[in-house]
Amino acid sequence: MLKDSDFVKIRVAVPLDHADKIRKVLGEAGAGIQGNYKFASGSWKQTGRFLPTRGANPTVGKIGNLEEVPEEVIETLCHVDKVRNVIEAVENFHPYEEPAIDVIPRLDVI
Repeated sequence: MLKDSDFVKIRVAVPLDHADKIRKVLGEAGAGIQGNYKFASGSWKQTGRFLPTRGANPTVGKIGNLEEVPEEVIETLCHVDKVRNVIEAVENFHPYEEPAIDVIPRLDVI
């Protein structure tokens, strides 16, 4: 049987040179607690692609140019009571003007 979980997955893409900082921010804000472990996460590399348009202030690239950036996608658990605090912390330290942050619901097996 399944039930809605008290935890969600938070997934965030970040340039490679900022991945360690964002992992630390996630853990310090209360994400990544799994049983008796803290700062638990997984990650994989990807290529982020975007085209900054007029009015953007891109960290990488130039307005009107299609950009490709090597990124790391970091995924971690987060209790629903801590999601807002975790997202705000990531947004404060993420280098992108518009960071890609996903909050994914989970189910628990009972």
